[in-house]
Parts: sequence; structure tokens; C-alpha cells
Amino acid sequence: MEIRKALPEDLPVVGDITRRTVQEVYPSYYPAGAVDFFLDWHRDEAILPDIQAGEVYLLWAGSEAVGTVTLHKDEITRLYVPRARQGRGYGRALLDFAEKAIGEKYGRIRLEASLPAAALYWKRGYRVVDMLTEKQPSGDVLCWDVMEKAWDKQPIKGES
Repeated sequence: MEIRKALPEDLPVVGDITRRTVQEVYPSYYPAGAVDFFLDWHRDEAILPDIQAGEVYLLWAGSEAVGTVTLHKDEITRLYVPRARQGRGYGRALLDFAEKAIGEKYGRIRLEASLPAAALYWKRGYRVVDMLTEKQPSGDVLCWDVMEKAWDKQPIKGES
């Protein structure tokens, strides 16, 4: 596995991983209007500026990109691994990478957790600092948690 910064020419790959994961996972947690909101939020026009700012990373397994994460200041955003690639440690590798990069620089890590990801972040030591909702034009309500944790500067498993 290798994690590297996404380049502008990687935009179709980042967009596909992100939107495919939303389409595969989110309908089990959110109503259709909220899923549409996430898909619109993660359109290519919203991703490209983050790539250009050097904030987006792709995880490669051989010649295939299997996940993505965006690091924006002290916040982890857009961490996605498609359903078919889940359960293989890719999400953990991206989260380990993101936590270390942000934690060493800022001393704490923030994120906004969607319903499907909240339990994972709880297990990783994150705690809810705010709960947000947004009513969609469809009438559906989008809910998510703002979470954070202090960086404990402990080596991640497998590192020395």
C-alpha cells in the first residue's frame, strides 16, 4: 500500500471513489434527499480545489486506487473506501496516516462524522463536540456529528 497526494489528473478517481462510496453505503443510513446532498457536496467542482491545494490523498494497492482522504488544516474530511474494498485495512491505513499528519502539526484532530462512520471514530477515541442537522429541500433532514480527539503522540500500531 502507498498513500500519495492526488494530482489534478486524479480528480476522476477521487470523485469516483467518493461518490461510489456514498451511493453504496449512505442509503442504509440516510433518506434519498440527504444522499443527494452528499453527492452534490462531493461533486468534482468541490474536490478539485482541495486537490490543487495539496490536501487530497489516494491510497494505492498495487496499480489501483482503493481509498481517499482529505486533510484540511486540523480536520480530516472526505475519507472514503468503496464497499467492495472495505474490511481490508484500507480505511484504517488512511485514518492512521491522516491522524499522524494532523496530530503532529496541530495536537488535535477534528472531523465531521457521517452516520455510517461515527462508530468507527468512537472506537478510535473521538468524542462528539457538536451535533448538527440541516433540512434539505426535499424535507429530509441530514444529521452528523462534529468529533475531535487529542493527539497522544503514541506510535501507530506497527510503527516503531
